[in-house]
Amino acid sequence: MPSTKARPGKRTMQGEFKVFRCHSAGVQAVAASSRHVFPRHWHEQFGVGVIRRGAQRSLSGRGLVEAAAGDIITVNPGEVHDGAPIGDAGRSWHMLYFDPSMILAVAADMDLPTEPEFQRPATTDPVAARLFDRLYLAMTSARHCEMEREEMLLGLMARIVGKGADPAAVSAAIRRARELIDDAPAEPLTLADLAEASGLGRFQLLRGFAKATGFTPHAYMVQRRIDLARRLIACGASLADAAMESGFADQAHMTRTFTRRYGLSPGAYAAATT
Repeated sequence: MPSTKARPGKRTMQGEFKVFRCHSAGVQAVAASSRHVFPRHWHEQFGVGVIRRGAQRSLSGRGLVEAAAGDIITVNPGEVHDGAPIGDAGRSWHMLYFDPSMILAVAADMDLPTEPEFQRPATTDPVAARLFDRLYLAMTSARHCEMEREEMLLGLMARIVGKGADPAAVSAAIRRARELIDDAPAEPLTLADLAEASGLGRFQLLRGFAKATGFTPHAYMVQRRIDLARRLIACGASLADAAMESGFADQAHMTRTFTRRYGLSPGAYAAATT
């Protein structure tokens, strides 16, 4: 798995750019603060970001666009555009760049056109901005698993691209996905694993699973893991062994989850039950 350690930021008289390796293949994260005026250029990837401070103006085939702090900004592969700050203070922004294959896979899951395109180069959408912030953190932090990142990406794309058709008659398929987690909660399953087992696309699976269980697949998996850890502790397993055997990254992760779910620490639970 790639490191999330930031590459050295590029500093100039006009600002700073930092590029981060992400935990999902095919994704690159950028944090920038700059007064730089970008000439016409393009990217090979799909880009989604949020303006953090200041404002900017850009011109592309989608017209002249202005984006202010808090706005979502997008760019399509091969889309020629420029960019300049509005005002002398410059602007700062975060971006995630996705290899086209990732967005094509998401589009297929969501029953979108085979050649998806971001239609709005800038939009004010606080919900989408929060979804982006969660995804950006998950992509650049080792504390999140691949299933979480997949869920967050699908949620963001549903918000900024379109939700596609609602799934129908998926109860049996959702049951198969649920049983896969129930049978092996400690396994590092992904949405792709669950989708293959259920015969659904990832987006259909995500929506159907949440509707059927009240949990996203990842949240359900975490609940099943903490249930397993609780049973192991009650049977006398050490906290370290319980964490490892139930699929948590480490004992600290199990402890945080256990305490949040049950209102007492695993140590206190062990003392009361063993």
